[in-house]
Amino acid sequence: MKYSRVYINSMAYELAPEVVSSSELESRLAPLYQKLRIPTGQLAALTGIEQRRWWPKDHRLSDGAIEAAKKSLNETGVNVDDIGAVVYTGVCRDQHEPATACRIAAELGVNKSTAIYDISNACLGVLSGILDIANRIELGQIKAGLVVSCESARHIVDITIDNMLSNQSIQNFSQSLATLTGGSGAVAVLLTDGSLPLHNQRQHKLLGASHLSAPEHHDLCKWGLQEVGLKLHREFMRTNAVPLLKEGVALALDTWKDFLSQQQWSVDSVDKVICHQVGSANQKQVLSALNIPSEKEYPTYQYLGNMGTVSLPVTAALADENGFLQKGDKVSFLGIGSGLNCMMLGLEW
Repeated sequence: MKYSRVYINSMAYELAPEVVSSSELESRLAPLYQKLRIPTGQLAALTGIEQRRWWPKDHRLSDGAIEAAKKSLNETGVNVDDIGAVVYTGVCRDQHEPATACRIAAELGVNKSTAIYDISNACLGVLSGILDIANRIELGQIKAGLVVSCESARHIVDITIDNMLSNQSIQNFSQSLATLTGGSGAVAVLLTDGSLPLHNQRQHKLLGASHLSAPEHHDLCKWGLQEVGLKLHREFMRTNAVPLLKEGVALALDTWKDFLSQQQWSVDSVDKVICHQVGSANQKQVLSALNIPSEKEYPTYQYLGNMGTVSLPVTAALADENGFLQKGDKVSFLGIGSGLNCMMLGLEW
């Protein structure tokens, strides 16, 4: 995929207000730690995550996305009537139907010709949404579109901790560890064809993208419902972390080679990379396999955890705010999601 008329003009975000430390979660798991003789501090030691953020218990997912979307429109000055599509891409949704994007679009006041729908692709949802909007812009169907998402980890982490306390085995601990890294936040990515007058001067040009998949590994990470009794179901999440990391890194390497070839870039010509934020082990192995120096990457997992679809775009926004991303940089967004799917985008900042 290559693009000639697509720009990212805003990546506005909302961080959840409640800071939750890894030590707080471990204090809730004290009986398990004592039984298995796990020393306090292992959660941060194994993942590199010191804290994450959560929404309040009564928070509605679409509210976070609405606030981020309003920020995006306000900072660019793009008229809502010019928004040709609103796409919600979070793993977490308000309900099964209608699309969570519908309430967001209604609150924004889009016109009747605006396309409104949800996309689901695990942690790659926002990147999938970006390419979906980019295709519409490249084809000349719309001038601008919004990709929005909001993720919440509080509920699934609470359930997982309850499960870990009721099933105090090392295997359950291992398969539940990744869930405890979950953070919460919201993001809105505004894309245009470059023809609209803007308040800000952000014109990050989307150059192209590559994606590869390995669906034979679809069973390594799951988040869904399981039957726990007659007509009773409970939410669960489990991750086989070791094989997931191994196969994810292998897929990332194949995708990276394809991406560099398509863009006619070398590793050295890539100035900066923004990765999906999982944790320290993932960061180290992915960067090492792709031969990317760590100083070219901007990490946020230490204090934000894994915010699913929101992690990569929020990290890019923070990297931009803090001067890590400079005008003219060749930047790659590197995303890996359960499934397995891998997606890499190339931008001129």
